[in-house]
Amino acid sequence: MDVLLGLQWGDEGKGKIVDVLAPEYEIVARFQGGPNAGHTLEFDGFKHVLHQIPSGIFRPQILNIIGNGVVLDPIVLKKEIDGLGKYSIDYMKNLVISKKATIIIPTHKLLDAALETSKGDKKIGSTLKGIGPTYQDKIGRAALRVGDILSPDFREKYDILVEKHKTTLSFYNHPLDALAEMESQFFTAVEFFKTLNLIDSEYVVNDALSANKRILAEGAQGSLLDVDFGSYPYVTSSSTMAAGACTGLGVSPSKIGEVFGIFKAYCTRVGSGPFPTELFDATGEAMRKEGKEFGSTTGRPRRCGWLDLPALRYSIMINGVTQLFMMKGDVLNIFEEIKICTNYELPTGERIDRLSFEITDMEVKPIYKVMKGWHCSLADVHSYEEFPAELREYVHYLETELKVPIKLVSVGPDRTQTILR
Repeated sequence: MDVLLGLQWGDEGKGKIVDVLAPEYEIVARFQGGPNAGHTLEFDGFKHVLHQIPSGIFRPQILNIIGNGVVLDPIVLKKEIDGLGKYSIDYMKNLVISKKATIIIPTHKLLDAALETSKGDKKIGSTLKGIGPTYQDKIGRAALRVGDILSPDFREKYDILVEKHKTTLSFYNHPLDALAEMESQFFTAVEFFKTLNLIDSEYVVNDALSANKRILAEGAQGSLLDVDFGSYPYVTSSSTMAAGACTGLGVSPSKIGEVFGIFKAYCTRVGSGPFPTELFDATGEAMRKEGKEFGSTTGRPRRCGWLDLPALRYSIMINGVTQLFMMKGDVLNIFEEIKICTNYELPTGERIDRLSFEITDMEVKPIYKVMKGWHCSLADVHSYEEFPAELREYVHYLETELKVPIKLVSVGPDRTQTILR
């Protein structure tokens, strides 16, 4: 089983790469996150954003698994499946869902909003999709799981959890006006949910591995948002690392083969939290505009900045990355000079090249290497040999510094604009 991960703060372009790699695999499996993910695929003139369904869904020969580590919103899933209708996809044949995946219920979203509001200027930048409260219930052993919807006492279990949530919501004086309409949509979606292929996915995954079938585990968000190793507390609520693929699918670490690490040729971040190379000037605005850096799930403008090597090295280390894929190289076409952060300078004047525990609370100054930009379009580039010399130099420098081969460079959003080395 190979694992594909984002190495930054999410939004690296994982959906496109899963779609490009998918023909090499028989199964694509999501192992964590939920509707806070937004994986964008572009092909044949279409643009489609997936939130919970694995990105192999557009390849009819591939089985797509939503694993036990995912938190699922039935309303969002129904809308997603309805949205696939125009593509004539047989989701009953190539989409299966773990009975152990956790369900997001309407009051999880209300709790998310209430908790975020209560933090004032300490907001973490939640997508307000109910992800955090759902994972809290999972860890607190109070959550509902997909298999529970098949139980004759599902409504009773649901009501017990809702009453628990209402106690918390009343503490925050959060209104419940929207709950009745949300519940109406939720239970309609649950009835649809019952018609889907709900399975014990860990057996399906391990039986496939025993049969030497090729599986690609598709990560969501990014390594720097990992609940353990990200910029806590400005993180997501799941394990976004390679290790999360083991717990999120029920697979032994010994079964992991290649670890594909995806990164942008620059950096972006949505929501709050440290971002040493963030640009607040016209350069940052130009980067945002050129890269169309607005959240595929929320529509929020993304914070933009130059590539951060200490952060990237950190993600490569904790994931055991074996191959790197560089995305959105074309966004840097507009710059005559390109900067790369090589170190941080602490308030004491000391220079470091590591992400220390204190980095979340400390203002650090990025130290940059400046490289000459290629300053031309990559629209007609179809091979690495056709790259401008400056882009080849950029790729070579990163490979030398990161000590992992960059096997793929993306020069546009379409699946055809992907250069394999």
